[in-house]
Amino acid sequence: MKLAIAQFNPTIGDLYGNSQQIIDRTKAAATKGVDLMLTPELSLCGYPPRDLLLNPSLISAMTDRLKDIAQQIPNNIMVLVGFAEPNPQAPKVGQKPLYNSMACIYSGQITQVIRKRLLPTYDVFDEDRYFASGEEPGILAFSDHQIGVTICEDLWNDEQFWGHRSYTINPIAELVDHRVDLIVNLSASPFVIGKQRIREAMLSHSAQRHDCPIVYVNQLGGNDDLIFDGRSVAVDRQGAIVGRAQAFKSDLLCIDFDAKNATFQASEVSDPLEDDHTEIWSALVLGVKDYAHKCGFTQAVLGLSGGIDSALVGAIATAALGPENVLGVLMPSPYSSDHSIKDAQDLATNLGFATEMIPIADLMETYDQSLSRIFSGTKSGIAEENIQARIRGAILMAIANKFGRLLISTGNKSELAVGYCTLYGDMSGGLAAISDVPKTRVFSLCHWLNTSVGREVFRTQTSKFDLQQAEIIPNNILTKPPSAELKPNQVDQDSLPPYDKLDDILARMIDQHQSETQIIAAGHETATVQRVMQLVHRAEFKRRQAPPGLKITDRAFGTGWRMPIAAKY
Repeated sequence: MKLAIAQFNPTIGDLYGNSQQIIDRTKAAATKGVDLMLTPELSLCGYPPRDLLLNPSLISAMTDRLKDIAQQIPNNIMVLVGFAEPNPQAPKVGQKPLYNSMACIYSGQITQVIRKRLLPTYDVFDEDRYFASGEEPGILAFSDHQIGVTICEDLWNDEQFWGHRSYTINPIAELVDHRVDLIVNLSASPFVIGKQRIREAMLSHSAQRHDCPIVYVNQLGGNDDLIFDGRSVAVDRQGAIVGRAQAFKSDLLCIDFDAKNATFQASEVSDPLEDDHTEIWSALVLGVKDYAHKCGFTQAVLGLSGGIDSALVGAIATAALGPENVLGVLMPSPYSSDHSIKDAQDLATNLGFATEMIPIADLMETYDQSLSRIFSGTKSGIAEENIQARIRGAILMAIANKFGRLLISTGNKSELAVGYCTLYGDMSGGLAAISDVPKTRVFSLCHWLNTSVGREVFRTQTSKFDLQQAEIIPNNILTKPPSAELKPNQVDQDSLPPYDKLDDILARMIDQHQSETQIIAAGHETATVQRVMQLVHRAEFKRRQAPPGLKITDRAFGTGWRMPIAAKY
């Protein structure tokens, strides 16, 4: 039996476009002699569809599209397609209205439907809001073989691997009890740093524990804040990886399976991209590219300050959209240093995108005059400094609005965490590209871009970059102290702890949920910890109004972050 993993990039809700991708890949697989092709979880509507699932017309249209797929693919290949299935029992027993299901299409018909059993409701997942749980093990009869079918979370509950059980059932163990020859898993598993290592370790453990091979197909692409990295794999009974699809790219991976002996023949094993910098960079470029294109943008604009954050975002946008589609806007104030302007211009020259310079001194003076009466008798401070950021935000939004460009904001996770950012100023935009990237990681990514590995990765994404060029990020940007330049001689560490200390405190507080006492015990000063924690709490109202940000860590300020604003704790 020959299997194919169809790892592709769906657009949420685009039933026609997604089904056409399934049809095209099925036809391509049929020419390779494939018997069974797998597609990702909810592949017909894309994952996660969120409240689109509350639209009855979308649900009924999915059933129609499944029938169209069945009529348009070759009869001699079986295809597993993920879709949202109406729950006929919902009106009678108060169940959720849908199932997260898989349709088996063969010989022009939908021959079987299998339902997801474990519904995650944590972090970015909210499946219990929409779906009822499937009650029976998913067993697919194919020729003389029994194939166990699972959907995403069904695979993630091995109590031996995790050291605990999150659900009362283990669908994998139940399928093995039914003596299946092979287990397949249709997934839409979002990317976070290092997750592929965990996935493959878990798959290897389960395959060895149950003496059963596993084939895992994962979704690809950026959908809003979530990025799906692909990297679908096949694991033999001994837990060895015998096939791996490409990372962050569409792929059609074909694998020969000897069902009689439950063994695979050697297949393509792509590079898993286990280096953190390559992983993060690839994810961010894919996230920006898909967010722009799926929202109808072909061009982007960003504010170019000469600092490290806008340098990284400029490089990401260039790789994602091409230098010809990126505009960097310099908006110097009386406090902007000459080297910041030069650094910004040097960056744009290195990356090959156009720039515009719009000085804001006259606008600042106009604001000062307009506010002079109501501000009289007060000391100049943060309010006046923030006006500069808001002038810049308004200029960038005007350019984005006038020319139909996506405004990409340049704030990092450290700043967003403690509120070192300005509402309606540098927080303006349609996408926050690095809002889940801590400042220390911003620096390390920029240093990595200037290495031979980073320059080669960048070159493959934009052919206009000269590999002989000494640097992508100008060295002065990498070495100067970070500064918002909103007042004379300002640097970030006038207001914040050193970024290495700040980022460690934030990681312990946000990612590891450590208490004040635990963070202090780890070696941080009491006053610093208390101040940082207070800043994080006070900035919640800002984060609620921030643009969508691409998720690369387990704990991002996005759909999985649900903190109250008006609270004391």
